[in-house]
Amino acid sequence: MQQPLPALGEGPDRQSGILPAQLVKAAIELGDIRAERRIDEAQIQPASLDLRLGAVAYRVPASFLPGPTKTVAEKLEQFALDRIALNGDEGAVLERGSVYLVPLQEGLRLRSRWSGSANPKSSTGRLDVFARVITDHATEFDAIRERYCGPLWLEIAPRSFHVRVREGSRLAQVRLRIGRPRTSDSFIRDLNERARLVHAGEDEEAGAGEGADIKHGAIALSVDLASAGADNIVGYRAKRAEDPIDVDRVGAYDPDDFWEPVHKPDGGGIVLDTDDFYILASKERVAIPQDYAADMVAYDTLVGEFRVHYAGFFDPGFGYEGERPVGAKIVLEVRSHEVPFLIDHGQIMGRVLFERLSQPTDRPYGSGIGSNYQGQALALSKQFRR
Repeated sequence: MQQPLPALGEGPDRQSGILPAQLVKAAIELGDIRAERRIDEAQIQPASLDLRLGAVAYRVPASFLPGPTKTVAEKLEQFALDRIALNGDEGAVLERGSVYLVPLQEGLRLRSRWSGSANPKSSTGRLDVFARVITDHATEFDAIRERYCGPLWLEIAPRSFHVRVREGSRLAQVRLRIGRPRTSDSFIRDLNERARLVHAGEDEEAGAGEGADIKHGAIALSVDLASAGADNIVGYRAKRAEDPIDVDRVGAYDPDDFWEPVHKPDGGGIVLDTDDFYILASKERVAIPQDYAADMVAYDTLVGEFRVHYAGFFDPGFGYEGERPVGAKIVLEVRSHEVPFLIDHGQIMGRVLFERLSQPTDRPYGSGIGSNYQGQALALSKQFRR
């Protein structure tokens, strides 16, 4: 029988929402989150848990879902091509253009009304590594159904670079939620005015974010192609480099070996070439209160045939300096599909969804917990020198 969690808060309005860090920790202690090896405190994020790779990777011919009648292991018996050891200091190189499936060290035993969602970590997305969590009997990626009890697997598909990983590497994260609180356009509009979720200009003070474009409970973000510094750079495009990138090394690589700069256009915008990978930045700055979290709609054909923001939950405390919501830009990981696509400064690239926590986090995003991207502007992943 599962033990009760600590009190979720006062009143019925706090009985649903995403679990904050302190309740993630409690869920670990009570066995709702399980692991082959002891979960490290550093894995616990403001409103999520980092997931670790297991000791082996399976190369598969294609992405797949197990479907309602099979486990992932049963599907692997049919489709696995190679078995690759990840244990040892060197781990293994996962090659660009291939698809791999890796058992994760963590598993779940979810309660009634509990469900989960997964997402690649920010650095994973900025390396153009497509990473999605799969469960047994799943019919959707990155979605963990109510009362799920079983293992977690990670599909990994490097797109631009070869990457070196090893047992224990952390490429993805999971959020757990109780119920599914709804947020209307009017609620988000009021919250934006009160909490300054989105700051529309570089130098805005009071009243920032008024008149924000809100649809389906999400706030629109646009691309910044004008705020270039002395180097005149507004983005980066991935090169077809042959040297692998070790995901666990920080500040180890020269950006020039893997990226070419995208310069501020004189006029007419820039063209996203089909299937090239770009790092750009939002024009707006985002600030997430300690009792909310956010995510971005990754693919919306209504604004263009491209995928934006492969990775990264926006954590509570992102874009704050102490108690002050100053906002931070959102780095956009962009890949155009089907046809080349022209974008202009200020063009809408996606929408950010806000969801409340079951209670405010006791571990807000920022330098206090070693967060890598607080106060960011345009930035490559942590593996590159700055």
